[in-house]
Amino acid sequence: MNRYPLWKYLLILMVIAFGVVYSIPMLYQPDPAVQITPASSGLAIDEGLQEDMLAKLEASGIQVKLDSTVELNNRSAIIRLADDDEQLPAKSALQDLLGNDWVVALNKVPTTPDWLTALGARPMSLGLDLSGGVHFLMEVDTEAYLNTRQADNVSAIKRDLRGERIGYRLVDADPDTARVIWLGFRDNEALRDGERYLERNYEQFTIDRTDYNDMPGLRLSLSDQEVANIEEEAVKQNLTTISNRVNELGVAEPIVQQQGTNRLLIQLPGVQDTAQAKKVIGRAANLEFRMEAQPGASSATSETFRYMNAARTAKLERDIIITGDVVTNASVSFDENNQPQVNITLSSAGGARMNQATRGNIGRRMGTLFVEQKTRVERTVVDGEVVETTERETTKEIISLATVQSALNSSFRITGVGDINEANELALLLRAGSLAAPMYFVEERTIGPSLGAENIRIGINSLILGMALVVGFMLIKYRAFGAFATVSLCVNILLIVALMSIIGATLTLPGIAGIVLTVGMAVDANVLIFTRIKEELNKGALPQSAIKAGFERAVVTIVDANVTTLIVAAILFAVGTGAVQGFAVTLAFGITTSMFTAIMLTRALTNLVYGRRNVEKLAI
Repeated sequence: MNRYPLWKYLLILMVIAFGVVYSIPMLYQPDPAVQITPASSGLAIDEGLQEDMLAKLEASGIQVKLDSTVELNNRSAIIRLADDDEQLPAKSALQDLLGNDWVVALNKVPTTPDWLTALGARPMSLGLDLSGGVHFLMEVDTEAYLNTRQADNVSAIKRDLRGERIGYRLVDADPDTARVIWLGFRDNEALRDGERYLERNYEQFTIDRTDYNDMPGLRLSLSDQEVANIEEEAVKQNLTTISNRVNELGVAEPIVQQQGTNRLLIQLPGVQDTAQAKKVIGRAANLEFRMEAQPGASSATSETFRYMNAARTAKLERDIIITGDVVTNASVSFDENNQPQVNITLSSAGGARMNQATRGNIGRRMGTLFVEQKTRVERTVVDGEVVETTERETTKEIISLATVQSALNSSFRITGVGDINEANELALLLRAGSLAAPMYFVEERTIGPSLGAENIRIGINSLILGMALVVGFMLIKYRAFGAFATVSLCVNILLIVALMSIIGATLTLPGIAGIVLTVGMAVDANVLIFTRIKEELNKGALPQSAIKAGFERAVVTIVDANVTTLIVAAILFAVGTGAVQGFAVTLAFGITTSMFTAIMLTRALTNLVYGRRNVEKLAI
């Protein structure tokens, strides 16, 4: 009556083997390490530099892992350390040795054997609360991006109308709303020509006829949906750029994701130098290329800017040729005077625009503007309390103003970028991509490595205590059947770890809480089954019949109860972020694996013990 066919036993053994193989990597904890990456393409890691780095660590009393040498990975070097506490001192020592030409980051290097890696088995990634690191929440200024887009549209419309020889007089952005552009034309014929051209080429605008400054005019306005699309584009572009910058930092297992409509969550496990992280990640730097204004140009068509490294100013045209958004690569080299310069490579569209702008302006000077959005915090005392006020400002400074010798294309260089460190930083920012819109830090937290280790210890102790109490209760209450439930519970934990490992899920402290909760929930199904068996025995059923009825009649209740909880876990994952998602993942995996272990594994163990013999009394 209570026997499984061979294929079911084989299926259970295969699932357990899967759990064992993909849980083993958790025994191979990654080594603490420092990663060294050149800040520019002109630098390389040679044998001499490797020896200098190892000698510097030895002189600083920092112990490198036994038999460890410098490991090269693409353009980076990795040095494994003997202890987590050595990471920060090692980073500081190497940064002093190498200077700002190199990026030194904390890292974790996997130690999983190759045969496990070949099977796709790797240890779970640890979240920020378990490994330590920095947490940033940044807000994207979508309104500023909309203003920039409209300024580009104004310049493009002027350029296109001139090219079509359409007689316009004014093209202005509305000072009160970024959604509207006004155009004034010379006469009604020019108005009609301009309207037809704009309807064909600027479909994103709704175009209405209306007089503007006593001239025949047009009102170009963006719809709510178009504004929403532009703002979403800004957030996605910034998300991509921030991800690229994090990769430039060489951080292991970073998290960069959108949170809400206009905020980005950035978590950098293992990073403790928040100043460097903020400097590279949060710097909203960009470039603008403009022609120098003609002598006598009015303030309506020109602006005055000061030089970055000199106490003088120059006047540039308001029309922007290109921005850093079209830069595809940037590297540092030295000019004929041994001064640092940044070599720029543009996209095909950017190169075409640069060529069009410069081929008719040979002999004139073109300015390179460095644009940066900054946040300044001012503290004032009000009624005895310190009140912080955040002010945001945009600075634009001239890097260089050079004469156009010939028409420029997709590749050219900019000089006057300051010292080598400033050139490297500018190249890094441009190489990673410029931010489409300014971003501001709204939240910042740092979690030390020791606190992360303490969280791991607390989480593991909670899991051990929870399992001990549950196992003790089951053994006392249900005796032999309690032992079956205990084996199923251990396999259940094994399968949760294996599933999280194989999909690359990140384990967080709330995730550990989800596993602890699963320990209690996993035996619920066994309790239902065992209680049903006892009820059948009390009704006078034979032991074998009671076992069969207990498992079969409790299955529907078990599935219904767990499916409803699984739906809640899915909702938590869909609408939650960060910690809530970590809890939802482990809860969902725990529910899925507990149904398998309670229904199939516990039944298999019961069948093996009681299924092939006559039983007069059950140990339950």
